[in-house]
Amino acid sequence: MALAEKREKPVSQVAKDLGLNENVLRRQMQQTREAAEGGPRAFPGRRRPQDAELARLRKEVRSLREANEILKKAAVIFAQGEAP
Repeated sequence: MALAEKREKPVSQVAKDLGLNENVLRRQMQQTREAAEGGPRAFPGRRRPQDAELARLRKEVRSLREANEILKKAAVIFAQGEAP
């Protein structure tokens, strides 16, 4: 499979050498690639360099919003505790 991924040999030739159907080898290569990347992509090969950073920033925003909500709730609880 490494030969086919490195493009040293055509997928059809590697599949033939291994005694596999070409589609089986292609599917296995795709599954291996998806597993290494963290899952299937909607549009393979269409990722932009900033997509990874955008995903990271969105995750960070979500985390910060959750922390902000927790702090708001804590402020309300402490404010109620100080009232006579």
